[in-house]
Amino acid sequence: MGVLSVIGIVGEYNPFHYGHKHHITETKRLLGEDCPVACVMSGDFIQRGEAAVYSKFARAEAAVRSGVDLVLELPTAWALSSAEGFARGAVGILGATGVVTHLSFGSECGETEPLETLAEILIDPLIGADIRRELEAQEGIPFALARQRAVAKRVGELSSQLETPNNILAVEYIKAIYEQGLSIKPVTIQRFGSGHDEIGESGHNKSAAEIRRALANGSNIASAVPESAYEVYRREDKLGRGPVLMANLESAMMSRLRMLPDSAFAALPDAGEGLSNRFAKAAREESGLDAVIAASKSKRYALSRIRRMAMCAVLGISAGMSREIPPYARVLAATARGCALLREMDGKARIPVITKPAAVKELDPECRAVFDICSSAHDLYVLGYAAKEERRGGADWRTSPKIIG
Repeated sequence: MGVLSVIGIVGEYNPFHYGHKHHITETKRLLGEDCPVACVMSGDFIQRGEAAVYSKFARAEAAVRSGVDLVLELPTAWALSSAEGFARGAVGILGATGVVTHLSFGSECGETEPLETLAEILIDPLIGADIRRELEAQEGIPFALARQRAVAKRVGELSSQLETPNNILAVEYIKAIYEQGLSIKPVTIQRFGSGHDEIGESGHNKSAAEIRRALANGSNIASAVPESAYEVYRREDKLGRGPVLMANLESAMMSRLRMLPDSAFAALPDAGEGLSNRFAKAAREESGLDAVIAASKSKRYALSRIRRMAMCAVLGISAGMSREIPPYARVLAATARGCALLREMDGKARIPVITKPAAVKELDPECRAVFDICSSAHDLYVLGYAAKEERRGGADWRTSPKIIG
């Protein structure tokens, strides 16, 4: 295996669909059909600040039944971070395995060169001052727009590549590779059909957002996802473990938010410029989660940022927790080839690789603290299950990786 390329992918697989399968297929076409695929996947809560429709264990199993060989969990503090923190954590885990040679990601532009140029600009220490000038020049301007304008002054029209969500994440992945000094080579596959979180065409071209909407409406998604993944989701449905919707968790989250002191809101990630005060006031006065988020919104801050803040508040995630890379890599699922990859990682990985949750207790306090947040997140997540008997706490400590084949 050591002579093969090892493909790294960052994903949420919420849920795994034909677009994800196409991405894997096209990457293998470029790098080799026998190349193993290692994915770093968000846990039970995703970067939009919402619950995933199926648990991390189910989504990881669906992935390894559908083309991925190894699924590692992106811990909650990084999964609920900004695009920069999300990429830092995920790329950091892939790099720390010591075996991943290529990072493959989707993008709207379909070429790595312009994305690499943008990443180089954004790691320039002087760009921060340029962005601040743009923010000061127009009150209330969103950070993303200020950043794009600052970049445009250097590269003109190329800055328009920062207008689309997959390109933005792609640039952050490349930035993370550069900043961490990794030898991983970026590879991009052009996205077609529905964009990120958009409602698009029917059939195999449905976006994850459209599939989630169908699940929320009680519609059958069999035609929108690979059969291998659908069998996992159908089992979860029958067991009363999905789909999990934010409405199912609203009471638990509102209860937690209303009991938090001001200091907890002030300590949240991205809570500057009076946002924490506005958020705290809304949490104590508004009637529901959507109302809290709407009351906290301003022109400068996207709704996704407020949603992430809400989840971080509920789970006890404070600013700075995702500043470095995660201190361990937890295995959620693997194929036989993935198990071979794990054996190759033995001796090469720069962080502990956890295959048995109990092993965390033997690691340092930082690892335990990160795992405890993931465990608490799962304990909250299962409260969204329809089946009451499936809502027991502590499952994160009891669940071993799913091994397929």
